[in-house]
Amino acid sequence: MTASARNAVATYADVLAAPEGVTAQVLFGVLHTHPRPGASHAIAASRIGAEVTGPFDRGRGGPGGWVILDEPELHLGADVIVPDLAGWHRDRIGKEDAGAFITIAPDWICEVLSPSTEAIDRSDKMDVYGREGVSHAWLVDPVDQTLEVYALESGRWSRVRVARGDVAVRAEPFEAIELRLRDFWEL
Repeated sequence: MTASARNAVATYADVLAAPEGVTAQVLFGVLHTHPRPGASHAIAASRIGAEVTGPFDRGRGGPGGWVILDEPELHLGADVIVPDLAGWHRDRIGKEDAGAFITIAPDWICEVLSPSTEAIDRSDKMDVYGREGVSHAWLVDPVDQTLEVYALESGRWSRVRVARGDVAVRAEPFEAIELRLRDFWEL
């Protein structure tokens, strides 16, 4: 984590000025930069995206009705945030939202935890998502092989379930399909 200056508030200009090859975000006025994720993180994010995109975004073997994106840049108030995956009910987002960044809070996010980002993912980012009314959040840890499912209830996050290792789960908001967690971790 870096702050652009001790008493200055980071802005989108700081995100744009970040070195190539890092992910830059502004959370509560602080610029956070971190390197691109490692292989286990990328594998888990890619696999989760593949599992939910077919049935929910494309409607193949599932109900459709969603737009699911990998690492979208979200501008939520003064915060610039990049979840690993985000999904919107299709009726909430349109082609006019297909610019460099999106200003509509998603209905679901998924953060794949890494040692360098876990603290921010669990605290500041979840606080922003809650403030903006994101209904569902998944925190996935490829090292511990866990999926934590959260729902926003009365403005507060409630952990709905934790699943570990080699189990099959139905996790909201995508409970229409069964997910085998083993598929998220294995090469």
